[in-house]
Amino acid sequence: MSFCSGKHGYYHDLCVFLITLILIVTATTAAEDPSTILSRFQQYLQINTAQPHPNYYEAAEFIISQAKLLSLESQTLEFVKGKPLILLKWPGNDPTLPSILLNSHTDVVPSEHHKWTHPPFSAHLDSTTGNIFARGSQDMKCVGLQYLEAIRKLKASGFRPLRNLYLSFLPDEEIGGNDGAGKFVDSDVFAKMNVGIVLDEGLASPTDNYRAFYGERSPWWLVVKAVGAPGHGAKLYDNTAMENLLKSIEIIRRFRAAQFDLVKAGQKAEGEVISVNMVFLKAGTPSPSGFVMNLQPSEAQAGFDIRVPPTADQASLERRIADEWAPAWRNMTFEFKQKVSVNDKFGRPAVTAVDSSNIWWALFEEAIIKANARLGKPEIFPASTDARYFRERGLPAIGFSPMANTPILLHDHNEFLNKDEYLKGIDVYESIIKTYASYIQYQRDDASREEL
Repeated sequence: MSFCSGKHGYYHDLCVFLITLILIVTATTAAEDPSTILSRFQQYLQINTAQPHPNYYEAAEFIISQAKLLSLESQTLEFVKGKPLILLKWPGNDPTLPSILLNSHTDVVPSEHHKWTHPPFSAHLDSTTGNIFARGSQDMKCVGLQYLEAIRKLKASGFRPLRNLYLSFLPDEEIGGNDGAGKFVDSDVFAKMNVGIVLDEGLASPTDNYRAFYGERSPWWLVVKAVGAPGHGAKLYDNTAMENLLKSIEIIRRFRAAQFDLVKAGQKAEGEVISVNMVFLKAGTPSPSGFVMNLQPSEAQAGFDIRVPPTADQASLERRIADEWAPAWRNMTFEFKQKVSVNDKFGRPAVTAVDSSNIWWALFEEAIIKANARLGKPEIFPASTDARYFRERGLPAIGFSPMANTPILLHDHNEFLNKDEYLKGIDVYESIIKTYASYIQYQRDDASREEL
């Protein structure tokens, strides 16, 4: 008689238990095999999704194939033709609860291939250092795959989420996100998801502490234009277009230096000041050999990338631009190529609370501790991410990329992420997802509700 024969009895029950245990251990072991995990990461990195011609469909196929292996629900949304958005779902036991959204983007910035030690889409793993070189290794294909790997581990352990868990893989973040996150948050699909918390990308940390971001600076892309009478290149006269523009550039330069001094002195973090950088200067009368050298131009203009933190006085900066940087009395005009408000749709600063008033932040901190990791002081992201689209609608969003002891190399040559940091990040996300997905919402009294 077989040890497991029969439908009842001690030996049958023991056999079933042992077989189940073996299956779980086997699944867990397979899910935690480092070479297998790293191979999947490398496959994703090797898909060339660089702007301006990202191979979105190949990336979509890869993500959907991984979703099928994990038995996740998937759908492809295409709000703009040629720009697929992949939405995955792990259904929770109580779908009436606010859901969790783990967001990432599939596109990456271009690379100057000849300036890289290894080709940017080779996903080369250095056997000596353990560094994986690839465009997107930090920004932010690492995070998208870490979500999936964390779910793989949770499923292997038998975990079931209490609330719905969504994963979004969005296009076009690197060029503003209007056709990705912008269209997504305005869709009926998003409205029906009942999102309670969003996780999105952060930045690498050169120290042992992870970095988390509760807001970000809004981009104001300003073009300042000066006009004046043209004249001979040898003539001296007042209020030329170039003279007026140079005065504005010097005033803006002094403002920039004052803001930068606050950062250098350690009084403020980079994300807490208004940054201003000149990105183009346009003037002169073209000629076949370059420019006409004996003619002062009648127009001159300069472009500035301004980043405004949500804590800044927006109205005060607007007055400064109109009165000092481009005053009409000096024959100056200005226009914004892009101007994103620092406030959400309710008129409040577009930030996520990082104290006990926000249960999602409290749970996030708890999950980091459970993963034996440490957080630094919450920060304002110095640039822009897709998280702003969610915060603009009043949703809490935390920017987080688990990369400690790592130089910040997003958009740089030789972008890399160490394999051990990548693997550790999976464990961190496993803790975050489990903590969030297990949270049981409770009824609060009126006083608590007002506090939140």
